[in-house]
Amino acid sequence: MSENLEEKPREEKEKGKTEKRKKEEKGIFSLYKIENNQVVRLRPICERCGPGYFMADHGDRYTCGHCGFTRYKPIPEGKE
Repeated sequence: MSENLEEKPREEKEKGKTEKRKKEEKGIFSLYKIENNQVVRLRPICERCGPGYFMADHGDRYTCGHCGFTRYKPIPEGKE
């Protein structure tokens, strides 16, 4: 019975170098923009926490990471 069973050496997959993705710059550059020599905030400020606490953009809503306050974005009339 064991005569028919032959062990084949397993071929190892070639481990090629995968290209690393460059991560998107995080930090102050994603929160502010300069227009006409004035600083413009790109994200809204939390209504409960006050200035200094930006709300995170989650596609259909803004959420504060400090207190958890959520404000939903208005739905455009064409998308219902």
